[in-house]
Amino acid sequence: MRYVKPLNLFRDLVKSNVETRGRLLGLDVGEKYVGLAVSDPHNKTASPLSVLVRKQPKIDLMISDFQSLISELSLVGFIVGDTSNKIHGYGNTVQVKLFIDDLCKTGKLECLKYTYWDENFSSKSVDFLLKPLDLHPVIAKTTIDKFAAAGILQGYLDYFNRKMKLEAAE
Repeated sequence: MRYVKPLNLFRDLVKSNVETRGRLLGLDVGEKYVGLAVSDPHNKTASPLSVLVRKQPKIDLMISDFQSLISELSLVGFIVGDTSNKIHGYGNTVQVKLFIDDLCKTGKLECLKYTYWDENFSSKSVDFLLKPLDLHPVIAKTTIDKFAAAGILQGYLDYFNRKMKLEAAE
């Protein structure tokens, strides 16, 4: 995996041939789970996908899951949620960076690019919406994680689609 700046990842995606254009995978990295969301083929909307269990000894299992998703969904990059703009001391930056480092060290996802995107309050927002449903705690947590990943990815897509539209209008 190779880090690229958020704008560069999107510009590379837009420049690619429409027939070969890939999709993006949003990641909400938590202590126990990694929520996943995928963009549509046109990279306009994000949809919640699934949740992977995050455990160090199982990194090879996660890599295998990612490799399957790459081929099934024509993925070209990861949008990784990060709270780099820490507010009131909250943040998971170290945890997220360690996870990405672990993925990179395997050398098995070399075809992918990744970038970080602000995820402040993505999980809290989804939690607020799901609370009235009174779901079982495990179901609630995994649902929150994949919908938070969708929120992270959608925020990225909205920002850069809007930016590209404004640049084209100038």
